[in-house]
Amino acid sequence: MTTSTVSDRIFRSVNPADRTDTVAEVPLGAADALLDVFRTAKQAHEAWAATPAPVRGRVIAAFGRLVEANAESLAGLVTREVGKPLHESRGEVQEIVDTCDFFAGEGRRLYGQTVPSEMPDKQLFTFRVPVGVVVTITAGNFPVAVPSWYLVPALLCGNTVVWKPAEYAAACADALLSLARAAGVPAGVLEVVHADGPTTFEALSRGLEESLVDKVGFTGSSEVGARIGELCGRHLQSPCLELGGKNPMIVAADADLDLAVQGALFSGYGTAGQRCTSLGTAIVHESVHGEFVSRLGQAVEEAVVGDPRADVLYGPLISEVFAERFEEYLTWIGPHHRVSGSTGRGRISSSNPRKGFVGDPEPGHFYHPVVVDGVRPDDRLFLEETFGPIVGITTYGTLDEAIDLANLPGYGLSSSVYTNDPATAFGVRRGLRAGMLSVNNSTSGAEAHLPFGGNGRSGNGSRQSGIWVLDQFTRWQAVNWDYSGGLQRAQIDTAQIDADPGFRLT
Repeated sequence: MTTSTVSDRIFRSVNPADRTDTVAEVPLGAADALLDVFRTAKQAHEAWAATPAPVRGRVIAAFGRLVEANAESLAGLVTREVGKPLHESRGEVQEIVDTCDFFAGEGRRLYGQTVPSEMPDKQLFTFRVPVGVVVTITAGNFPVAVPSWYLVPALLCGNTVVWKPAEYAAACADALLSLARAAGVPAGVLEVVHADGPTTFEALSRGLEESLVDKVGFTGSSEVGARIGELCGRHLQSPCLELGGKNPMIVAADADLDLAVQGALFSGYGTAGQRCTSLGTAIVHESVHGEFVSRLGQAVEEAVVGDPRADVLYGPLISEVFAERFEEYLTWIGPHHRVSGSTGRGRISSSNPRKGFVGDPEPGHFYHPVVVDGVRPDDRLFLEETFGPIVGITTYGTLDEAIDLANLPGYGLSSSVYTNDPATAFGVRRGLRAGMLSVNNSTSGAEAHLPFGGNGRSGNGSRQSGIWVLDQFTRWQAVNWDYSGGLQRAQIDTAQIDADPGFRLT
């Protein structure tokens, strides 16, 4: 069950492909209710941390198996609640399974080190210890996969977790919690709270002040992430921040253009462009620019859009909020831009139709895909994240120029380069500030055993997934054990080497 105080404020989560379909109604808790959950998690922490790590690993393994057994139902719920095409929802659920498979084994590792001492009869050790209570706040574009990147390793490491999902993904969160409960995660060790943004921020501030919260994990916008980072910094905490991106794709002169277009189509318009790793700007060499624009424009025009239960490139935008923001992004298109193709612009409807649309667009948040050529370095379309099905294109002459353009917006999450030249690939790797680079692949895509995260406006350098995330959910503890029977003072009593200071080579 979801832990939340009954409230007269009810949030209604609706199907973005059919706004007449109510997926869930959840009460939004007040700040005091969230604090009560923080206290419950604090009380549950000692027993969970004392549970042997291999046992916690078996719980994580059971969780993965239950998700796998219920994969089709969970994927269907993801599609219904956030509008993600069913094939993407299935991939998202598989990401949870992969994450559990990886971290179940970490329950038998969580390695420390034995370190040699400079003193006799003395041993030095290091241990990983859990941080305590983790508060995780996630977005709804990946309503189950991205939360698992926090929940699974945090629980495996012996922490208790309070998860605040996006309100518009409430049903997905409750479903994932029920699977975790069935896998053996005790009440109090993992709790879900539903609340709006201001309430969550108030509760988080008070929870940090009262030492109820030991770690914050946040996935969302750079603006909100900056506020959370500032709040945590005042309490000498370092949050795990996974924020937005303006992810570049460099298309070199020798690139396989068909492959580059496939990558741009998937990363620019998959999930309706609502990924933190979505393609922002294609930076194309001037010698192939015209051909790339032509091919991408044709691919976008021919792409199938519509009912996410069908075989479509993308479905609706997640909610009315994202639809309104996307309409604002469309106003950034200026007279010096060239909009490629004839697919239309704005909301898809009977009066603004899209050829080949699948289903009925009227009850949903469906929008035409947009390709904007002629983007300049001082354009908002170039500098700012645009969460939706819109991709900008600009040109470059030299590789140094391409790298400068890729770094200019100040984000640093994901990137890609299409080339068959190793010197170009490694030159881009050295020059880009992004935390992730794909060579001849799209800007989107992650694997459970590879570090995920960004720099600059995309995050504070923290990483999720793989062994690297363990540093987010554990602290290093150093232990020295002196069994000499006397006081040995390091550095002071260290044995000195008897060298001959007058020795000279002849």
